[in-house]
Amino acid sequence: MLYDLSLHIGYRYEVPASGAHHMLRLLPLSLPDRQRLVAGAITVSPEPDEISTFSDFFHHPASHAILRGPHEKLDIRMQARVMVQAQPMTADFSPLLDRLPQEIGETWSLDAESPHHFLGTSPRLPRDKEIAAYVRSMLKPSMTVRQIAETLCSRIYKDFKYDAEATTVDSTPAEAFAKKRGVCQDFSHVMIVALRSLGIPAGYVSGFLRTIPPPGKERLEGADAMHAWVRVWCGKLSGWLELDPTNDIAAGTDHIVVGYGRDYADVAPVIGVLKSYGSHQTAQAVDVIPVKQ
Repeated sequence: MLYDLSLHIGYRYEVPASGAHHMLRLLPLSLPDRQRLVAGAITVSPEPDEISTFSDFFHHPASHAILRGPHEKLDIRMQARVMVQAQPMTADFSPLLDRLPQEIGETWSLDAESPHHFLGTSPRLPRDKEIAAYVRSMLKPSMTVRQIAETLCSRIYKDFKYDAEATTVDSTPAEAFAKKRGVCQDFSHVMIVALRSLGIPAGYVSGFLRTIPPPGKERLEGADAMHAWVRVWCGKLSGWLELDPTNDIAAGTDHIVVGYGRDYADVAPVIGVLKSYGSHQTAQAVDVIPVKQ
């Protein structure tokens, strides 16, 4: 599938802001045999006094924008064309859970793809006894790592309700788990904490999701969304598997990857600091448009 993407994030400040430093991770990745960024650009208004680009540890193409002078609003726009390839269905070659530690131990690499980075706690994901008990209640002795991950994905989809008002971007997995409500970030964080409690490496995926309107309804401009899902390391033979607990599906051609990390803190699309006071308003619009070939 070939897509044209557009994203607009707008900030309006009650009192003009100044001395702003923003880190932007918005451009989709190029991934071998999975996804190719054909072209892409990020624009910031007002024009930054300084802007630089770099790749972080997880190979995200990131931009650092500095705006020194006062500004009442900030508009960030991203446009890109991306080719996404369908992934073939594969047999389950993942090990039983008690065999997984040996396969992790036999993995010597510490690069960005190494399962060792995705086992312990991370900035937003502490251990949680209740979430650990939740996933252990669904285990069976004969289950492979992949079967555990798929079962957990389906269980979260069944037990949790999507509710954009129930949580905020700073809500913890424990808070979302107690409410059994939240958004894709919450569902992904809960799933990651659960898998790590079993010793299964799991990480966070930030990206875009193409949404399809109901039959007979026209697609609304800006109605697509930034999205989050989970990647699970299923052993040396199977490698990484991506699952979407918000929709109970494996990530497919409607999922466009922007970044991989341990949790949301590693892949937040916009993060920064500035000098101001008072309130501010934020607006976001996303379009994921298939290109006819």
